[in-house]
Amino acid sequence: MTQATLQQTPVASDEKEYLSFVLGKECYAIDIATVKEIRGYEPATKIANAPAFIKGVLNLRGDIVPIVDLRIKFEVGTPTYNEFTIVIMLHIFDRIVGVVVDAVSDVVRLTDEDILPPPNFGVAFDSQFLLGLADVESSMVILVNIEKLITSDALALVDNTQTAA
Repeated sequence: MTQATLQQTPVASDEKEYLSFVLGKECYAIDIATVKEIRGYEPATKIANAPAFIKGVLNLRGDIVPIVDLRIKFEVGTPTYNEFTIVIMLHIFDRIVGVVVDAVSDVVRLTDEDILPPPNFGVAFDSQFLLGLADVESSMVILVNIEKLITSDALALVDNTQTAA
């Protein structure tokens, strides 16, 4: 099992860092401030009657962590689970949630001017969960509002009353 802990480097005041990752053939990115660690995939304990995209839960150093397969949730192909499958552990509103992705790409730095508004169509999931799109090294990156997705009724992994603060 591979595991890495991210260390942030100083960024310019007008830049924000995002962790980019791959789902199917598309590149996505999330705010790096939400990332706790990156791990190799390990089978989770299944939960009865959970939706297919919830793979189950893991015990992460005493925290029970739900594992969400974003490949299934966003319907981006048939997921495989092998030594290359990655789980990004996120810390969102005092809760840890793991998300399964095909691969982690890079840390990208973007300014507000680099981010284009999200479209209302043409992506695998509801645009309310998008921060926008950015052109990074001549490739389009879809910026996901991971906090909004994890706290949404669609996933219901974090109590919505916590997000009102």
